Amino acid sequence: MTMSDELKRLLGLVHDGITTFDFDGKIVPCIIVDKEKYDEMISESLGKALSVETDLNILQDGLGHVFVEVKLSFSNNSKVEKFLINAMTDLPFFESLAKTTMLALYSPKSAHDGNDVFMIQLPNTNSVYHALDIIKRALAK
Repeated sequence: MTMSDELKRLLGLVHDGITTFDFDGKIVPCIIVDKEKYDEMISESLGKALSVETDLNILQDGLGHVFVEVKLSFSNNSKVEKFLINAMTDLPFFESLAKTTMLALYSPKSAHDGNDVFMIQLPNTNSVYHALDIIKRALAK
């Protein structure tokens, strides 16, 4: 069986900075971003009222390949960041996202001393659980 061109393309777009970490006894999903992007997000957000709309766009082919585009829309500057995640290799990320409804953004090389974590609280827990259910069902095929 050969890999389709579309599957190859998606695999090439997958963000490789996906992890989880322990935060006060809770396993929190984390997206590691490059220094420039992280510093820009922090500097544009410091001292300002901010909300971040988080969308999980699930892409599946019916053969067990599932990708999720995590789309973050920042209210303070109309900035949109997108991260493509391979749900097959990073299922714990989505399980912890459903459990904590928190998402962390981090850059170890940030000008903000590498110890800052940008935390996002997701307001709609039902949609996160629904997305996890879709992901698990698609992976089971």
